[in-house]
Amino acid sequence: MSLGIGWDAPLTGAPQQPQLWLGPLRGADLSSLSALERDWGDGLPEGQRQRYWHSRAALRQQLAPVLGLGPAHVPLHSPPGRPPRLAEGLGWISLSHSGEGLLIGYSPRPIGVDLEPAGRPLAAAGLMRRFYPVAEQARLQGLAGEDLRQEVLTSWVLKEAAIKWRQRSLAAELSQWCYDHASGGLQHLGDGVQPDCCSAVHAGWRWAAVGAGCSRSNLHRLLSLR
Repeated sequence: MSLGIGWDAPLTGAPQQPQLWLGPLRGADLSSLSALERDWGDGLPEGQRQRYWHSRAALRQQLAPVLGLGPAHVPLHSPPGRPPRLAEGLGWISLSHSGEGLLIGYSPRPIGVDLEPAGRPLAAAGLMRRFYPVAEQARLQGLAGEDLRQEVLTSWVLKEAAIKWRQRSLAAELSQWCYDHASGGLQHLGDGVQPDCCSAVHAGWRWAAVGAGCSRSNLHRLLSLR
């Protein structure tokens, strides 16, 4: 399901539906990082360290008005390479960064998000044959060039978001997800689950979100853009 969603007004107050924020990776105030996050970052190579620190600071800054707390007091547990978590009862979060872009999702229920540059070069035909189920490949027959690249990329970000939603591994789950390019529906071939989902292009990014209520979610600027 593709939605042409534009920027909404800045969000304040705890939302009852999933919320999405998109913007540059860098720009949040790093002073909100916890001592543990600083220690974890210190153990990473320089490039990874900066991405880790900036994404976690943005996550804290974004969630602060939602939870009614200062950024440094957001009860966030987010080790490198692990899905970020809030304290029990405060909702679910997911983040994705690609290049200099950052997408954050928040929901009262499990959520997964993914982000890629809309113009990302892909060996689309080979990617499709290697990772996509036969039924999906059949739906894409006859497409080539830019049309195929766009469809394969849309499917990819939705599947990555779905895997984050279920907190599974990409290697084990990617080939199990089938995207219906006509209806916008996403289905797991193993257990038949069909989660609510959405995907669109905005400001040069292809983004996706999966989880209950995501087809009605709103896209906001990151607070660091204000």
